[in-house]
Amino acid sequence: MIQQAAGVSKSTVYAHYPNKEALFVAVVEAECARFLKTINEITFSGKCLADILLAIAQAYLEIVLSHDALALYRMVVAEAPRLPELGRRFYLAGPATINNIVAHRLEVAVSNGELDLGGIGLVSAASLFVNMVRGEAHLQCLTHPNTPASAVQRDQWAKDAVFAYLRAFALLT
Repeated sequence: MIQQAAGVSKSTVYAHYPNKEALFVAVVEAECARFLKTINEITFSGKCLADILLAIAQAYLEIVLSHDALALYRMVVAEAPRLPELGRRFYLAGPATINNIVAHRLEVAVSNGELDLGGIGLVSAASLFVNMVRGEAHLQCLTHPNTPASAVQRDQWAKDAVFAYLRAFALLT
């Protein structure tokens, strides 16, 4: 299908990718990059930490709860036991990347005196936030494929995660 969509021969495809697994990994990485482009395009200047985290949470839920992202996730999880490199590359291109984006924002907030992570490292603190955002929402959408989350529900999950996270780590002013 990829060869046909690109309008090239099979030999051209395999000149760039040594096997189907390498091609599969490249497709997964490209999809992750496409999904995360939205989050990378958010502008943060002049916003308070709560607004920044809410914007990230809302954009992230919009992505990870989309039909395409859920399908990609299901596929990677199903194939990871057979193709562990696929699972690893998916993690690095998707979840680890969002953790790093959030970690950068948290680093700015810590240096501005807005957060006290209590000795938790930036990447771990970012992972906690991302998992708070994704956790229940992702599980519900994965297990109820015929009942997509509404915009109102996604917004509530995002707000709840931001509220709980800031309640745990924000410095009182």
